Amino acid sequence: MNTGLSKLNHSHKKTFNKENIISFGPIHNLEEYVKPNWWRYIFNSMYLKTDGDVVEDNNITRVEVNLFSKILNLSPDDKILDLCCGQGRHSLELGRRGILNINGLDRSHFLIQKAKTQAKKEGLNIKFREGDARKLPYPSDSFDVVLILGNSFGYFETIQDDIRVLKEIFRVLKPWGKLLIDVADGEYLKNNYNPHSWEWIDKKYFVCRERAISIDKNRLISREIVTHVGKGVIVDQFYAERLYSKDSISKVLESAGFKKISFHGEFSPDSKRNQDLGMMERRIITTAVCKKEWTPIKINKKEKVKQVIVVLGDPLKTDILKPLGVFDDDDIYVIDQLKNSLRELKNYKFIYMDNHDTLIQDLIKIKPKIDFVFNLCDEGYNNNAKKELHLPAIFEIMQIPCTGSGPQCLAYCYDKSLIRGIAKEMGIPVADAFLIKPEDTTFNLPIEFPVIVKPNFGDSSFGITQKSVVNNLEDFTNAISEIREKFGYDKPVLIEKFLTGKDLSVGIIGNPPESYNVLPVIETDYSMLPPNLPKICGYESKWLPNSLYWNIKSIPANLPDEKEKFIIEFCINLFDRLEIRDYCRFDWRLDENNDPKLLEVNPNPGWCWDGHLAKMAEIAGISYTKMLELILNTAEQRLGIK
Repeated sequence: MNTGLSKLNHSHKKTFNKENIISFGPIHNLEEYVKPNWWRYIFNSMYLKTDGDVVEDNNITRVEVNLFSKILNLSPDDKILDLCCGQGRHSLELGRRGILNINGLDRSHFLIQKAKTQAKKEGLNIKFREGDARKLPYPSDSFDVVLILGNSFGYFETIQDDIRVLKEIFRVLKPWGKLLIDVADGEYLKNNYNPHSWEWIDKKYFVCRERAISIDKNRLISREIVTHVGKGVIVDQFYAERLYSKDSISKVLESAGFKKISFHGEFSPDSKRNQDLGMMERRIITTAVCKKEWTPIKINKKEKVKQVIVVLGDPLKTDILKPLGVFDDDDIYVIDQLKNSLRELKNYKFIYMDNHDTLIQDLIKIKPKIDFVFNLCDEGYNNNAKKELHLPAIFEIMQIPCTGSGPQCLAYCYDKSLIRGIAKEMGIPVADAFLIKPEDTTFNLPIEFPVIVKPNFGDSSFGITQKSVVNNLEDFTNAISEIREKFGYDKPVLIEKFLTGKDLSVGIIGNPPESYNVLPVIETDYSMLPPNLPKICGYESKWLPNSLYWNIKSIPANLPDEKEKFIIEFCINLFDRLEIRDYCRFDWRLDENNDPKLLEVNPNPGWCWDGHLAKMAEIAGISYTKMLELILNTAEQRLGIK
């Protein structure tokens, strides 16, 4: 309830007539007077008075939202649930900052109505509603982030109810969604709570408080007596909150299914009154991640939807292109972001296949029921990049329509030297280069340094690192040896003149010449790299978060119109010549004279949410979901699927 109940003070009476107030006098056992559902009655206008030094202070709210936003790295498109939101102070501040999809839920009718009124007054599209946190009124997999702020966790009488809340949060979070809890530091309070205190709220009201630890040592029991100087006692009430330590909150989060539980220090509000902060005095911030499978979507049988198989890499098999040789959390996260976006496409039912051992048998069984395959297995059959072409070959043999380029195109483009030859034949400029054959043991260098040494066959920049760019014979020989050790001595090595101009990528979705979209050309921004490092978008930039290359980014290319048209025209010509289908990415680089040279052609390029293609689409105002839909629609148009 975003309240903190640092000094809970809230009468459920609508009037403050002295004769309606029962004062209990001296009490020896506070715990006997706490109602199990005390939290249902006490959050009203008096609460906003007594706790107003914290919960009604806009500066405190702004500081907290700054902190929480930084911890969660919030973006405007995040779908957020502010649970136990009280009068909506955090939701409203997030809305003011441009967060587009916020829901707030609280048990208090009074506070929710106040939140709705304020949101309407400010023109903020925030959905506030009443509800019980133990049974959330939202579908599964609805939110990217759930917040429980202002010490609003631990009100229920039993810890099982707290776990019910966490399990409901787990249900409504999307896979990889995050929970942030801002809760009182229970260990600190056990040793530092004030058993007796009083403070002036304003010139007419003052509040006295008594506190004691519960018999089971797990809750702080509080009594609050609010007195008006003219009317006498107007509130005498009791409440109890569970005291969570870092260890105990970790255990309840784990029992609800959460992973990656982290703590982000302690903090205290900068209250102007600062007389008795109670349970708000020191709080801990906890985050946890929801790792789970997507909940299957129920399809109305009357709806006409396309049945689509999505084929992916096999997460149970090794993959030498990945840093640890296996699918890790980052890979699973990328796949879950894909599933999240595809769930938004209402005219499809997607079935995912990633077990390559049973892939053919599984396709045979389901073939009569499907419309086509969305081929996103850029890892290759059995996670072998050289066998990427095997998948569309299997689909062709089985007469199953699929998205993306066919086996012949993938075979051509896997061979960098072959693509260079085809491009030169078409009059497309390429960098000076030569091929070192497997049997070569001595090397003549017909081009000047610097050069870049790369495997002729390869994918995902595997084998291309900062050591691949060399300026002398010793480093040149070492780079060749390193590639041969990784790829085998029976593979050719391509040596290219290293170009020092802008690093460019062109994306096309469609099938020229009939219908296609050329996405905005992007260039790689290397400005954050130290001057001594070569400016390349290699393996480190894609796979190694601790590398300096990890921070390079893509930006819209700043090219003269004629040069951009020149590059795009050749991309379209290659699209046709290589029989590329549906979508492709072309990599170019400018030389020292700012003349463009083709580097690589990437049919069926990386489809992940943060890849080059998605970045180009974002610059064009196309969301990740819309980009995936464009690829699907392009394939359907080519295949004649209505």
